[in-house]
Amino acid sequence: MLQGFIHPDFQRVADALERQLPRSGRGGGAAVCVYHRGEKVVDCWGGSLDEDGHAWQEDTLSLSYSTSKGVASTMMHILVDRGLIDYEDPVCEYWPEFASGGKHEITLRQVMCHEAGLYDIRSMIDHGRRMLDWRYMTEALADATPVHEPGTAHGYHAFTYGWLIGELVQRLTGKPYSEALESEIAQPLGLDGLYVGLPAHQMHRRAHLILPDLMKNGGSAIDRIERYAKGMKGVLRLARLRIDAAALAQALIPRGMDEIDFNSEAFVSASIPAANGMFTARSLARMYALLANDGELDGVRLLKRETVWRAAEVQNTGVGRVIPLPMHWRLGYHRVPTFGVRVPNGFGHFGFGGSGAWADPDRDLAVALTLNSGVGTPFGDLRMVRIGTAAARAADRR
Repeated sequence: MLQGFIHPDFQRVADALERQLPRSGRGGGAAVCVYHRGEKVVDCWGGSLDEDGHAWQEDTLSLSYSTSKGVASTMMHILVDRGLIDYEDPVCEYWPEFASGGKHEITLRQVMCHEAGLYDIRSMIDHGRRMLDWRYMTEALADATPVHEPGTAHGYHAFTYGWLIGELVQRLTGKPYSEALESEIAQPLGLDGLYVGLPAHQMHRRAHLILPDLMKNGGSAIDRIERYAKGMKGVLRLARLRIDAAALAQALIPRGMDEIDFNSEAFVSASIPAANGMFTARSLARMYALLANDGELDGVRLLKRETVWRAAEVQNTGVGRVIPLPMHWRLGYHRVPTFGVRVPNGFGHFGFGGSGAWADPDRDLAVALTLNSGVGTPFGDLRMVRIGTAAARAADRR
């Protein structure tokens, strides 16, 4: 049973969420929030926040993996809007150490549309625990050599995107990334849950991931992704696409990843801007509602209209070197997949585990889902697609 608020016009969104909640009272929970024309029309939640069956609460925070990239991207667009940096500026202009290894011409635009060739985290670090150390990761990226000539191809920077954008944010604002996020987005919009690097006083609000047996005792991470790749090959072959298991491993599985406890305080308190955001659906939807409304919401303007539309322009198409699907990368966001309803100008970001959030300026619509059960794929799953489809159809009928 769901709790919260549902506008009658958007009842089907709540129905879609209710169908997705695990039947078991200990199987996990979720929250959905939708804004339409600047109005919050859905804000509901249900299920459990841990394996002990404690109920998901109104203010529950959930680890949202790559959905964090959309937040990081929005942060960067705000700084571009202020004139602190331009999309075509070389990264090394603000981060001089980054120029080594033939990276002196890599631009912010190339980073944001995954064309920098710096996705191979597996060759950069010797163990996944290094990801908890900001300085180590930024130094590793500064020393790294691109996998391909920047600008000639795109490959999903699954983990490295966060430190590339995050280090620039820190250098441009003079603040730690988590503080910049709080002062530049969370406070102006009055958000109740937008954290990358969860502070100790908010730990009590977090949901715990409920992992399927496959993730608990399914062998090494490499074994699991190879099995996933084999299982996907048949489906992708029908679409004339191919999956590169080696590139997936390079981008998604640093050595020692199996030893990382995503439920640990050490992991959620670290700052990993591409992968460990702790969010409420309410905060994500409100941020994307601002983007859907040309950069302004409830009298608060964080971006000019032209900046929002520049951010939403498609930068590349086709299948990349990591994700075996055409993502139509914008500047830090990807396209919005739906069933039977078109969202051509929509943009957002989904995450491993099923979370996601997006904006559609054509409908002035924003949708967000957070949850703590299931796995899906490294780039989201159909749960968010179903929620988004229901929201878009409801908006069209309204």
